[in-house]
Amino acid sequence: MHRTLSLTVPASVTESLCQQLAAIPDVISLSVQPGASRKPPGDVITIQVLNRGADEALRLARALVPSASALSVATSELTSIIAPADAERVMKDKDEAVWEEIESGLRHQGRVTSNYLVLMALGGVIAAVGLVSDPVPQAIAFIASSIISPGFEPLAKIPLGLVLRRWTVAWRGLGSSLAGYALFALAAGLTMRLLLALGTSSVEELATNPEVKNLIHPGPKEIILSACGAAAGIVIIAAYRRSVIAGALIALVLMPAAALLGSGLAVNRPDLAWEGVVRFLADAGFILAFGTLIFFLKQVTVHRRQPIE
Repeated sequence: MHRTLSLTVPASVTESLCQQLAAIPDVISLSVQPGASRKPPGDVITIQVLNRGADEALRLARALVPSASALSVATSELTSIIAPADAERVMKDKDEAVWEEIESGLRHQGRVTSNYLVLMALGGVIAAVGLVSDPVPQAIAFIASSIISPGFEPLAKIPLGLVLRRWTVAWRGLGSSLAGYALFALAAGLTMRLLLALGTSSVEELATNPEVKNLIHPGPKEIILSACGAAAGIVIIAAYRRSVIAGALIALVLMPAAALLGSGLAVNRPDLAWEGVVRFLADAGFILAFGTLIFFLKQVTVHRRQPIE
Protein backbone atom coordinates (compact mmCIF):
# COMPACT_ATOMS: atom_id res chain seq x y z
CA MET A 1 0.00 0.00 0.00
CA HIS A 2 1.10 3.54 -0.73
CA ARG A 3 0.39 6.57 1.47
CA THR A 4 -1.77 9.66 1.52
CA LEU A 5 -0.44 12.38 3.81
CA SER A 6 -2.70 15.24 4.81
CA LEU A 7 -0.64 18.10 6.26
CA THR A 8 -2.03 21.18 7.95
CA VAL A 9 0.61 23.92 7.99
CA PRO A 10 0.76 27.71 8.49
CA ALA A 11 0.17 29.66 5.29
CA SER A 12 3.60 31.26 5.64
CA VAL A 13 5.41 27.97 4.90
CA THR A 14 3.03 26.49 2.32
CA GLU A 15 4.78 27.63 -0.84
CA SER A 16 8.26 26.73 0.34
CA LEU A 17 7.12 23.32 1.59
CA CYS A 18 5.22 22.56 -1.61
CA GLN A 19 8.25 23.37 -3.75
CA GLN A 20 10.44 21.00 -1.76
CA LEU A 21 7.79 18.28 -1.64
CA ALA A 22 7.28 18.49 -5.40
CA ALA A 23 11.00 17.89 -5.88
CA ILE A 24 10.76 14.48 -4.18
CA PRO A 25 10.49 11.88 -7.00
CA ASP A 26 8.33 9.58 -4.87
CA VAL A 27 5.66 12.26 -4.37
CA ILE A 28 3.24 11.34 -7.14
CA SER A 29 0.67 14.08 -6.62
CA LEU A 30 0.31 17.17 -4.47
CA SER A 31 -2.60 19.52 -3.93
CA VAL A 32 -3.23 22.54 -1.71
CA GLN A 33 -6.37 23.90 -0.10
CA PRO A 34 -5.51 27.42 1.12
CA GLY A 35 -7.06 28.29 4.48
CA ALA A 36 -9.07 25.06 4.57
CA SER A 37 -8.15 24.11 8.13
CA ARG A 38 -9.61 25.82 11.19
CA LYS A 39 -7.90 23.64 13.80
CA PRO A 40 -5.03 24.19 13.65
CA PRO A 41 -5.54 27.18 11.40
CA GLY A 42 -3.71 27.01 8.10
CA ASP A 43 -3.51 25.45 4.67
CA VAL A 44 -4.11 21.78 3.93
CA ILE A 45 -1.56 20.01 1.74
CA THR A 46 -2.58 16.58 0.46
CA ILE A 47 0.17 14.31 -0.84
CA GLN A 48 -0.03 10.96 -2.56
CA VAL A 49 3.39 9.47 -1.96
CA LEU A 50 5.12 6.13 -2.29
CA ASN A 51 6.16 4.42 0.94
CA ARG A 52 9.83 5.06 0.29
CA GLY A 53 9.20 8.79 0.04
CA ALA A 54 6.91 9.18 3.04
CA ASP A 55 9.72 9.67 5.55
CA GLU A 56 11.33 12.40 3.47
CA ALA A 57 8.01 14.22 3.11
CA LEU A 58 7.40 14.10 6.87
CA ARG A 59 10.98 15.17 7.57
CA LEU A 60 10.53 18.25 5.39
CA ALA A 61 7.21 19.13 6.98
CA ARG A 62 8.63 18.98 10.48
CA ALA A 63 11.73 20.96 9.51
CA LEU A 64 9.86 23.80 7.81
CA VAL A 65 7.02 24.30 10.30
CA PRO A 66 8.55 26.38 13.10
CA SER A 67 6.21 25.21 15.85
CA ALA A 68 5.11 21.63 16.47
CA SER A 69 1.69 22.88 17.59
CA ALA A 70 1.16 24.47 14.15
CA LEU A 71 1.62 21.16 12.31
CA SER A 72 -0.98 18.42 12.00
CA VAL A 73 -0.43 15.23 10.03
CA ALA A 74 -2.86 12.46 9.12
CA THR A 75 -1.69 9.35 7.28
CA SER A 76 -3.79 6.77 5.47
CA GLU A 77 -3.24 3.79 3.24
CA LEU A 78 -3.75 4.29 -0.47
CA THR A 79 -4.94 1.13 -2.19
CA SER A 80 -3.41 2.02 -5.54
CA ILE A 81 -1.84 4.86 -7.48
CA ILE A 82 -2.51 4.95 -11.20
CA ALA A 83 0.00 7.33 -12.72
CA PRO A 84 1.25 6.16 -16.13
CA ALA A 85 4.14 8.63 -16.07
CA ASP A 86 5.43 7.07 -12.83
CA ALA A 87 4.32 3.48 -13.42
CA GLU A 88 7.82 2.00 -13.07
CA ARG A 89 8.48 3.85 -9.83
CA VAL A 90 5.08 2.86 -8.41
CA MET A 91 5.67 -0.82 -9.18
CA LYS A 92 8.99 -0.77 -7.34
CA ASP A 93 7.63 0.79 -4.15
CA LYS A 94 8.59 -0.92 -0.89
CA ASP A 95 6.49 -2.19 2.02
CA GLU A 96 7.37 -0.04 5.01
CA ALA A 97 5.29 1.75 7.61
CA VAL A 98 6.37 5.14 8.94
CA TRP A 99 7.24 5.40 12.63
CA GLU A 100 4.05 7.29 13.45
CA GLU A 101 1.89 4.49 12.04
CA ILE A 102 3.86 1.80 13.87
CA GLU A 103 3.59 3.64 17.16
CA SER A 104 -0.09 4.42 16.67
CA GLY A 105 -0.89 0.79 15.86
CA LEU A 106 0.99 -0.52 18.89
CA ARG A 107 -0.69 2.08 21.10
CA HIS A 108 -4.13 1.07 19.85
CA GLN A 109 -3.51 -2.65 20.39
CA GLY A 110 -1.68 -2.39 23.70
CA ARG A 111 -3.41 0.30 25.75
CA VAL A 112 -4.76 -0.81 29.12
CA THR A 113 -8.43 -0.48 28.29
CA SER A 114 -11.39 -2.62 29.30
CA ASN A 115 -11.32 -4.35 25.90
CA TYR A 116 -7.61 -5.13 26.22
CA LEU A 117 -8.05 -6.56 29.70
CA VAL A 118 -11.11 -8.62 28.77
CA LEU A 119 -9.30 -10.15 25.80
CA MET A 120 -6.27 -10.99 27.93
CA ALA A 121 -8.50 -12.58 30.59
CA LEU A 122 -10.40 -14.64 28.02
CA GLY A 123 -7.12 -15.74 26.50
CA GLY A 124 -6.00 -16.91 29.95
CA VAL A 125 -9.14 -18.98 30.39
CA ILE A 126 -8.72 -20.64 27.00
CA ALA A 127 -5.01 -21.33 27.51
CA ALA A 128 -5.63 -22.89 30.92
CA VAL A 129 -8.18 -25.28 29.43
CA GLY A 130 -5.62 -26.12 26.76
CA LEU A 131 -3.01 -27.10 29.36
CA VAL A 132 -5.12 -30.08 30.46
CA SER A 133 -6.68 -31.03 27.11
CA ASP A 134 -5.95 -33.74 24.57
CA PRO A 135 -3.60 -32.88 21.67
CA VAL A 136 -6.12 -31.65 19.09
CA PRO A 137 -8.29 -29.44 21.36
CA GLN A 138 -5.09 -28.37 23.09
CA ALA A 139 -3.60 -27.10 19.84
CA ILE A 140 -6.84 -25.27 19.08
CA ALA A 141 -6.88 -23.68 22.55
CA PHE A 142 -3.25 -22.55 22.38
CA ILE A 143 -3.69 -21.07 18.90
CA ALA A 144 -6.95 -19.35 19.85
CA SER A 145 -5.43 -17.93 23.01
CA SER A 146 -2.39 -16.59 21.16
CA ILE A 147 -4.54 -14.85 18.55
CA ILE A 148 -7.24 -13.55 20.91
CA SER A 149 -4.87 -12.09 23.49
CA PRO A 150 -3.22 -8.81 22.39
CA GLY A 151 0.00 -9.67 24.21
CA PHE A 152 2.58 -9.17 21.47
CA GLU A 153 2.10 -5.46 20.80
CA PRO A 154 2.75 -4.17 24.36
CA LEU A 155 6.04 -6.07 24.44
CA ALA A 156 6.98 -4.72 21.00
CA LYS A 157 6.42 -1.15 22.25
CA ILE A 158 9.34 -1.50 24.65
CA PRO A 159 12.15 -1.90 22.07
CA LEU A 160 10.44 0.65 19.80
CA GLY A 161 10.56 3.24 22.58
CA LEU A 162 14.16 2.36 23.41
CA VAL A 163 15.40 2.63 19.82
CA LEU A 164 13.60 5.93 19.20
CA ARG A 165 14.44 7.21 22.70
CA ARG A 166 10.78 7.73 23.41
CA TRP A 167 10.88 6.64 27.01
CA THR A 168 7.16 7.19 27.57
CA VAL A 169 6.40 4.65 24.84
CA ALA A 170 8.72 2.09 26.41
CA TRP A 171 7.30 2.62 29.91
CA ARG A 172 3.74 2.34 28.67
CA GLY A 173 4.60 -0.86 26.84
CA LEU A 174 6.10 -2.28 30.03
CA GLY A 175 3.08 -1.19 32.08
CA SER A 176 0.61 -2.65 29.59
CA SER A 177 2.55 -5.92 29.49
CA LEU A 178 2.65 -6.25 33.27
CA ALA A 179 -1.05 -5.47 33.66
CA GLY A 180 -2.15 -7.67 30.77
CA TYR A 181 -0.10 -10.74 31.60
CA ALA A 182 -0.85 -10.48 35.32
CA LEU A 183 -4.57 -10.64 34.51
CA PHE A 184 -3.93 -13.40 31.97
CA ALA A 185 -2.14 -15.53 34.59
CA LEU A 186 -4.81 -14.78 37.18
CA ALA A 187 -7.60 -15.84 34.82
CA ALA A 188 -5.69 -19.01 33.97
CA GLY A 189 -5.21 -19.82 37.64
CA LEU A 190 -8.86 -19.27 38.51
CA THR A 191 -9.89 -21.43 35.54
CA MET A 192 -7.62 -24.24 36.68
CA ARG A 193 -9.10 -24.06 40.18
CA LEU A 194 -12.58 -24.25 38.66
CA LEU A 195 -11.63 -27.31 36.60
CA LEU A 196 -10.32 -29.02 39.71
CA ALA A 197 -13.46 -28.13 41.68
CA LEU A 198 -15.64 -29.53 38.91
CA GLY A 199 -13.65 -32.75 38.83
CA THR A 200 -12.86 -32.40 35.13
CA SER A 201 -9.10 -32.22 35.65
CA SER A 202 -6.42 -32.83 38.26
CA VAL A 203 -3.01 -31.60 39.30
CA GLU A 204 -1.54 -34.84 37.99
CA GLU A 205 -3.12 -34.29 34.59
CA LEU A 206 -1.58 -30.83 34.43
CA ALA A 207 1.88 -31.97 35.51
CA THR A 208 2.01 -34.98 33.20
CA ASN A 209 0.48 -33.43 30.09
CA PRO A 210 2.96 -34.10 27.24
CA GLU A 211 2.78 -30.57 25.89
CA VAL A 212 3.34 -29.11 29.35
CA LYS A 213 6.49 -31.20 29.64
CA ASN A 214 7.55 -30.01 26.20
CA LEU A 215 6.79 -26.44 27.24
CA ILE A 216 9.03 -26.53 30.30
CA HIS A 217 11.83 -28.52 28.65
CA PRO A 218 12.15 -27.01 25.18
CA GLY A 219 14.68 -28.41 22.75
CA PRO A 220 16.56 -26.62 19.97
CA LYS A 221 13.62 -27.00 17.60
CA GLU A 222 11.23 -25.25 19.98
CA ILE A 223 13.73 -22.47 20.71
CA ILE A 224 14.31 -21.84 17.00
CA LEU A 225 10.56 -21.78 16.41
CA SER A 226 10.01 -19.17 19.13
CA ALA A 227 12.94 -17.03 17.98
CA CYS A 228 11.70 -16.99 14.38
CA GLY A 229 8.18 -16.18 15.55
CA ALA A 230 9.43 -13.20 17.57
CA ALA A 231 11.54 -11.87 14.69
CA ALA A 232 8.70 -12.37 12.21
CA GLY A 233 6.27 -10.49 14.43
CA ILE A 234 8.55 -7.44 14.61
CA VAL A 235 9.12 -7.45 10.84
CA ILE A 236 5.37 -7.73 10.25
CA ILE A 237 4.76 -4.68 12.43
CA ALA A 238 7.54 -2.69 10.74
CA ALA A 239 6.30 -3.65 7.28
CA TYR A 240 2.64 -2.92 8.10
CA ARG A 241 1.61 -6.48 7.21
CA ARG A 242 -0.62 -6.99 10.23
CA SER A 243 -3.02 -9.31 8.46
CA VAL A 244 -0.41 -12.08 8.76
CA ILE A 245 0.75 -11.48 12.35
CA ALA A 246 -1.27 -14.47 13.58
CA GLY A 247 1.46 -16.77 12.26
CA ALA A 248 4.07 -15.13 14.46
CA LEU A 249 1.82 -15.34 17.53
CA ILE A 250 1.19 -19.04 16.99
CA ALA A 251 4.93 -19.77 16.74
CA LEU A 252 5.50 -18.21 20.16
CA VAL A 253 4.42 -19.84 23.43
CA LEU A 254 3.91 -16.69 25.46
CA MET A 255 0.32 -17.54 26.27
CA PRO A 256 0.73 -21.20 27.27
CA ALA A 257 3.74 -20.23 29.40
CA ALA A 258 1.83 -17.45 31.15
CA ALA A 259 -1.09 -19.82 31.69
CA LEU A 260 1.26 -22.38 33.23
CA LEU A 261 2.50 -19.69 35.63
CA GLY A 262 -1.01 -18.92 36.84
CA SER A 263 -2.11 -22.54 36.89
CA GLY A 264 0.98 -23.70 38.79
CA LEU A 265 0.38 -21.12 41.51
CA ALA A 266 -3.32 -22.00 41.65
CA VAL A 267 -2.67 -25.70 42.29
CA ASN A 268 0.21 -25.09 44.70
CA ARG A 269 2.89 -26.29 42.30
CA PRO A 270 5.49 -23.50 42.42
CA ASP A 271 7.86 -25.66 40.37
CA LEU A 272 5.44 -25.59 37.43
CA ALA A 273 4.84 -21.88 37.94
CA TRP A 274 8.58 -21.21 37.87
CA GLU A 275 9.01 -23.21 34.68
CA GLY A 276 6.24 -21.13 33.15
CA VAL A 277 8.06 -17.94 34.17
CA VAL A 278 11.33 -19.13 32.64
CA ARG A 279 9.72 -20.06 29.33
CA PHE A 280 7.70 -16.85 29.23
CA LEU A 281 10.79 -14.72 29.86
CA ALA A 282 12.65 -16.59 27.12
CA ASP A 283 10.00 -15.82 24.50
CA ALA A 284 9.53 -12.26 25.73
CA GLY A 285 13.32 -11.87 25.60
CA PHE A 286 13.29 -12.87 21.94
CA ILE A 287 10.73 -10.14 21.23
CA LEU A 288 12.75 -7.51 23.07
CA ALA A 289 16.05 -8.55 21.48
CA PHE A 290 14.82 -8.89 17.92
CA GLY A 291 12.65 -5.80 18.34
CA THR A 292 15.64 -3.72 19.37
CA LEU A 293 17.77 -5.07 16.52
CA ILE A 294 15.16 -4.80 13.77
CA PHE A 295 13.84 -1.38 14.78
CA PHE A 296 17.43 -0.12 15.02
CA LEU A 297 18.22 -1.40 11.52
CA LYS A 298 15.02 0.17 10.19
CA GLN A 299 16.03 3.49 11.73
CA VAL A 300 19.55 3.57 10.30
CA THR A 301 18.73 2.15 6.87
CA VAL A 302 15.15 3.22 6.11
CA HIS A 303 13.63 5.99 8.22
CA ARG A 304 16.63 7.97 9.53
CA ARG A 305 14.46 10.40 11.52
CA GLN A 306 12.63 10.77 14.80
CA PRO A 307 8.83 10.52 14.80
CA ILE A 308 6.88 13.77 14.77
CA GLU A 309 5.68 14.41 18.32
